[in-house]
Amino acid sequence: MTATTDARDAETAPPPTVSPRERLRLVAVLGLLVALGPFTIDLYLPALPTITEDLGTTEAAVQLTLTGTLAGLAVGQLVIGPLSDAFGRRRPLLAGTALHVVASALCVVAPDVAVLGVLRVAQGLGAAAATVVALAVVRDLFSGLAAATMFSRLMLVLGTSPVLAPTIGGELLRWTEWRGIFIALALLGAVLMALSALALRETLPPSRRRRGGVRDTAAAYVALLRDRPYVGLVLVIGLSMASLLAYVAGSSFVLQDQFGLSEQQFGLAFAANAVAVIGATQLNVRLLRRWGPQQLLVAALAVGTGAGLVMLALAATGTGGLAGILVPLFVSLAGFGMAGPNAQALALLRHGEAAGTAAALLGAAQFGIGSLASPLVGALGNDGTAMAALVAGGMAAAALVLVTVVRPWQLAGFEASTVRLAAEGGTTGAADPGAARR
Repeated sequence: MTATTDARDAETAPPPTVSPRERLRLVAVLGLLVALGPFTIDLYLPALPTITEDLGTTEAAVQLTLTGTLAGLAVGQLVIGPLSDAFGRRRPLLAGTALHVVASALCVVAPDVAVLGVLRVAQGLGAAAATVVALAVVRDLFSGLAAATMFSRLMLVLGTSPVLAPTIGGELLRWTEWRGIFIALALLGAVLMALSALALRETLPPSRRRRGGVRDTAAAYVALLRDRPYVGLVLVIGLSMASLLAYVAGSSFVLQDQFGLSEQQFGLAFAANAVAVIGATQLNVRLLRRWGPQQLLVAALAVGTGAGLVMLALAATGTGGLAGILVPLFVSLAGFGMAGPNAQALALLRHGEAAGTAAALLGAAQFGIGSLASPLVGALGNDGTAMAALVAGGMAAAALVLVTVVRPWQLAGFEASTVRLAAEGGTTGAADPGAARR
């Protein structure tokens, strides 16, 4: 048997059956892993004004430490994704979380904003392993509607992270200074590393691993970039994430400086907005029983764009005050929450033979494109209008790419195939990735 035949067999082999009990355990473990990135991003948000004052720097410089974390998450996934396809999921995951622990501990003693920025990049590189491996494990074990459902379950945890992180960060600041937040991140990384070592089995057997080093990795990325619908979905995910991260980057300054909320009130407001993401992801699970993921993706981006434009109009005219920002923002975030799992499921189903690499490119787009939003909010003034403009712009651009590049109406056959195979294949919804691409 030739190597080509082996690769084809590995590509079309159905995912292993997952019991209901193991599925619950996977949701818990993988959910905690995908939460590491958002916690790394969000836990220190209430402390941004304090860090600015303590380090004697500018708001824009401190926001660049957030950009550095996002850039680390993006670059790290591009590297770790192919490594996880070649060496399995566990080893890259454990190495990445170890890097996160070390970088977090060093942030505690950072003497200035430049050193803090470099260490935040390293934090992002480490957290990238948790994100990309979690997505790849889902694709190893699930396909079709089952994969979309699993992504929605993970998005529940992902949506809970912005609820908890700034709130916990605000409470931590009652008892410690901002450096104590990085001690908490180091401890979180250590716990997740131990949990991964003990509770997460290897999901990529040696027979399905990709070999060939740099040349094989480059070939895998080239193959992905030649798939127009996949590239379009990558851009959709990245642009919608830019919308979310514009809110993340600007919210502490808008809500605390412009509207006068305290650190604790900011955490509560952030938590209330994140309920939109949580509710939308879980509503998505129910809606998938009636509509296809591409139909829900179109509707989610339409709602998110419309609400973003309303928020921009209200912010620019000063209408409605704080409510004029928070109410349409809540609706726009709900659109993001529903769009995310559907776009991810549609993209990853097309490339099950290289799930780690495909998930890496998705993650890199999320945080790479998203990282551009952070300095833009600062450059435009760090006020409600600037934040609203980028939230609305990101969602509108994602909707435009969906219509012009992905062309979701052309995925109708793909949806029908997915639904049929999911029904026939039981809980895993196993599908032929090659057929999906055709």
